[in-house]
Parts: sequence; structure tokens; C-alpha cells
Amino acid sequence: MKIIIALGGNALQAEGKPATAEAQLEVIKNTVKKIIKIIKKGHQIILVHGNGPQVGRIIIQNEYSKNLTPAMPFDICGAMSQGSIGYHLQQALRYELLLNNMDIPVSTIVTQVVIDNNDVAFKNPTKPIGLFYSKEEADELVKNNNYTMKEDAGRGYRRVVPSPLPQKIVELKTIKTLFNDKQIVITTGGGGIPVIEKEDNLLEGVAAVIDKDFAAEKLAEDLDADMLIILTAVDNVSLNYKKENEKTLYNVSTEDLKKYVKENHFAEGSMLPKINAAIKFSESKIGRLTVITSLENASKIGEKNIGTTISS
Repeated sequence: MKIIIALGGNALQAEGKPATAEAQLEVIKNTVKKIIKIIKKGHQIILVHGNGPQVGRIIIQNEYSKNLTPAMPFDICGAMSQGSIGYHLQQALRYELLLNNMDIPVSTIVTQVVIDNNDVAFKNPTKPIGLFYSKEEADELVKNNNYTMKEDAGRGYRRVVPSPLPQKIVELKTIKTLFNDKQIVITTGGGGIPVIEKEDNLLEGVAAVIDKDFAAEKLAEDLDADMLIILTAVDNVSLNYKKENEKTLYNVSTEDLKKYVKENHFAEGSMLPKINAAIKFSESKIGRLTVITSLENASKIGEKNIGTTISS
């Protein structure tokens, strides 16, 4: 099968571990051991990954060193995170592939994703990035940099940016060429670098964050994939999560999921985007499946009661 795999944050960084490059590489090595098992079954894969903590740290480095060297804009920081995470994934994949006598090329594509400049997300930026600030510091940033700042759960003020939906993957032709050549591609990292397409066909980066699960869904449709796998911190999707009447979902239709969404079963900042991406992909063509599960279960997908499988 042709499978697009969206890696969650726990696939790149372990909770409680230092946020160093060395620690990230060790986590990624463990992640890749599980992904290799999918490849060994004969499936063709593409990897999409998040970048929230990583791009946040790059922004912090920029802000602290701005008196020594000019700070880079948000879209450049996103590109930096794509490159660094892709580099680690390439290293780990190459090692495991050779260990298993598989000579499969691996490459990272720094990927731009066109968004609609009139997306409603721009009217209400919600995605927090970077440091916490006092009210006085936040007011200064609004005045000097035209940032949108919002109070964050009593911990201070943070910059927030829009989270628009992906419209078009700019490097899709390159990705298709490599995919059709049976190569492994790491692409659309962090949801892709958000760009707007101007009238003269020039692309312009914008300060925004595209949800990586929606970007993975868009890529899966464009590549006519058979399955979208969304890896996260839990084994299954649940109703009434962490309540006494919690119910685990194993096989569920998109119609039922839509009903559960209306009943507010899924948190907006965590499971809801994954659910909406799953519904969109599974309904895009008859026979397409989405599986939401943990990294630990990745190689067992297809077995009974492994993950939550969504179909139309």
C-alpha cells in the first residue's frame, strides 16, 4: 500500500528529556525502528512530521540573540526546523535500511504550502509560539512588531499566529517523482512553510502555522495514497476521554465521527484536527482508510483492535 505517515511530537522528542539535538536524534532512532517494520512489510511510505517545540526553540534563539545578529522571520524559522528534523530522520532511516539490507534512497524536501490569504484563521490567530512575556513586554511587541499577543492561562502573554488550511503543495511534482521511484520522502514538515501566491506568481512566506495532520491529509489525497496513518500519544481514539464512561473506538465510520465531533468529544488543540483530517481523507475516495494510533502500535496496524480505523 501507499501510506502517508504523520509523526506526532512524541516521535521526535521524549517528555522529560533535554531538548538537545543529541536527545532528539536518539528519540528519532527509536521512532525509525518502528517505521522500518512497516517498510519491511512491502508498503511504500512518506513521512510528515510536526515541528512545534523545535521551531519554538529556534524563535527563542532568534529573540535572545537579536542584538548580535538579525532575527529571522517566522517562515525562515519553519524552513530551518524542516531541514534539521529531516536531517535526523534521514540519518536514522539510512542506518536502519542498510542494517536490514534495503537500499532505498531517503531525502527531505523543504516544502512550501500555499494558503489562502483570506482564510478565516487570519481574523482570529490562535497558535501560540515562542516565549511568555509580561503585559508591558507584550504591549511593546504589538507596538514595534505588529504581533498579535494573547494571555495564556495565567502564565503570561505569548505571540499567536493564524493556522490556515493548506491549499496547494508547491513541491508536489518533485515529491511525486521521488515517490513514483519508490524512494522514501520526508516532506511537509510542520505542516509546510505557509506561503501566499501573488499575482506575479511569486511566493511570499507568512507568519502562520499549518496543522501537520491537515497537510498530511492534503498530501495523501494528492499522491492517491491508500492509507493515512496519524501517530499520536494514545493507542486509540476515545469518547469521554479520561472519564469513568470512557469508550474506546476501534472501527468507526466517518458519519459516526461527525456526530461525535458535534457532541464535542474531541479537544480542539489535540485530537480534533486529527479527527477532521481523518474524515476528509477517508471520504475523499472509496476504499481509503485512516488509522489513528500510537507510535508503539505503528507496525501492528491491520491487526485486530490495533488503533482506530476510520472509513467512509
